[in-house]
Amino acid sequence: MAVAQHRQLDGGSDSRPGSLPSSALSGLGSRPFGVYVHVPFCATRCGYCDFNTYTPAELGAVQVPPTPGAAAANRYQPVTPWLEAVQRELALAARVLGTAPRADTVFVGGGTPSLLGSDGLSAVLDAVRDSFGLAAAAEVTTEANPESTSPEFFDGIAAAGFTRVSLGMQSAAPHVLATLDRRHTPGRAVEAAREARSAGFEHVSLDLIYGTPGETEDDLRGSLEAVLSAGVDHVSAYALVVEEGTAMARRVARGELAAPDDDVLAQRYELLDATLAGAGLPWYEVSNWAASQDARCHHNLGYWAGGDWWGLGPGAHSHVGGTRWWNLKYPARYAAALATGDTLAAGREVLSAQQRRMERVMLEVRLDTGLALDILDESGRAAAVRAQRDGLLAPGSPGRVVLTPRGRLLADAVVRDLLPG
Repeated sequence: MAVAQHRQLDGGSDSRPGSLPSSALSGLGSRPFGVYVHVPFCATRCGYCDFNTYTPAELGAVQVPPTPGAAAANRYQPVTPWLEAVQRELALAARVLGTAPRADTVFVGGGTPSLLGSDGLSAVLDAVRDSFGLAAAAEVTTEANPESTSPEFFDGIAAAGFTRVSLGMQSAAPHVLATLDRRHTPGRAVEAAREARSAGFEHVSLDLIYGTPGETEDDLRGSLEAVLSAGVDHVSAYALVVEEGTAMARRVARGELAAPDDDVLAQRYELLDATLAGAGLPWYEVSNWAASQDARCHHNLGYWAGGDWWGLGPGAHSHVGGTRWWNLKYPARYAAALATGDTLAAGREVLSAQQRRMERVMLEVRLDTGLALDILDESGRAAAVRAQRDGLLAPGSPGRVVLTPRGRLLADAVVRDLLPG
């Protein structure tokens, strides 16, 4: 592919910051290519969440009650300028990348993408399709909150070309949902998963959070029973992290809630892993389980495999050929930058060979395919031998090592030992 020495991320001349070096564009299309779309809107803010999301009150916007048959994208005043800005960024992406590859995967996340309704999500996917095109059998995922879905919603996004749905369940225990400030009723996530499957979605995922203050082992068992009853083929489960600046962090600081206990989190993880594996959903990444190769989230696998992706929307991160950048976070600033041609990126970095190697270690070791030993230096290979002796790593396919169940509990520590200080 013939390319200029640099292409711009901001539409400016080649002398301005924001260009992609030709080294980043070299090999474009030979690596997995994904498109991420960040929807920065939520009806309410959950107490544990530190994502780049905004409620109508935080944006000074009006939430309009839905009218039967009306597009859900009209419920929030900021949605229209957001969608227009995303379309402008798509046009920018096409210019920057030149002869861009078709998208192997598309992932619409947030925030709460399902607040856009099926019409809004259809418009997003149409814009991606028009700018990049979709590869044959492309995986197209949207996240959704159970309370903003319906059978009609799933029918609509299936007709638009979405192939996968990821539902935020978090827990089936009412008191756990209350602690997390989740608004859906305990049974709604399972009901939504069944509605998605009835609409023809073969691939449906449910997300869990474990270790919430007040959650018991029986609570988690009940959540897992609910997940399995839904017939989904993918589960993501994350230990609760109390992020600084969140409402939950303030409650913990005041002594209203206990901080998550590491030993309890380990026990919960072991319960999750044993239950899901026993039900035919083995792990493939430390926090993800799937019923088959096809059921795995291939968009996320692109991240973990060091592929290329363009992140659209406020605060979204992108990576192409070792160059990484991230957008302005606030929706109004993001939209204004695209409307005026100002710099869109809030920051960027070109990764050195050493940084790329370190990231490869950090990501590959989390996968069931394991880590290639030949990317480690001498001290790293010695650390891998010690980790095998300590029962944290085990031989995988030739030349590779894989985390053991105990090693997955200590994955961060394993990585620290494998990498130079």
